[in-house]
Amino acid sequence: MTKRAESKYKIDRRMGQNIWGRPKSPVNRREYGPGQHGQRRKQKLSDFGVQLRAKQKLKGYYGNISERQFKNIYQEAVRRPGDSSEQLVGLLESRLDAVVYRAKFVPTVFASRQVINHGHIQVNGKRVTIPSFRCKPGDVISVKEASRSLALVLEATQLSERDVPDYVEADHNKMAATFVRRPAFADIPYAVQMEPHLVVEYYSR
Repeated sequence: MTKRAESKYKIDRRMGQNIWGRPKSPVNRREYGPGQHGQRRKQKLSDFGVQLRAKQKLKGYYGNISERQFKNIYQEAVRRPGDSSEQLVGLLESRLDAVVYRAKFVPTVFASRQVINHGHIQVNGKRVTIPSFRCKPGDVISVKEASRSLALVLEATQLSERDVPDYVEADHNKMAATFVRRPAFADIPYAVQMEPHLVVEYYSR
């Protein structure tokens, strides 16, 4: 297991929120931060601190992707016409690891990256091992036939804690899903409030 996969709950505790809505999150029991000073009174954040926290939360949500990758996505978002914050979340949701997670083929976005890296996922019938692969509307994402009996995959399809959003059409009998469209911010089922406009402000300061 990768270091990032092991640290997913540290992200929850650092943010002070259950950002994936997982029932096992330690924030459900301890709402204060980690470490010996975690229970100290929280200081009021500056405007910069609020923007930084928003960026850390959104970046952490998508598997704690690297700063370079995240900034590259932001830069592409601001080059596109329209609202930059809407473009940002739309690009994040079109990543292959996000689509596999949304289709409920895996329980977490960290597990999504793992199954993609290990060659269990196909896009339009071809194996893809790059979690950041950009899905286009109409792409069919499926679990490789030999991998459909994996316990991780079978358990994930039965999870009741989240539903498949309407911009992904999933058939769990065939273990296939279609990426219908790039979503708007209002369409994305975040478990906590995300503030992508603050992320844009953070990078454009």
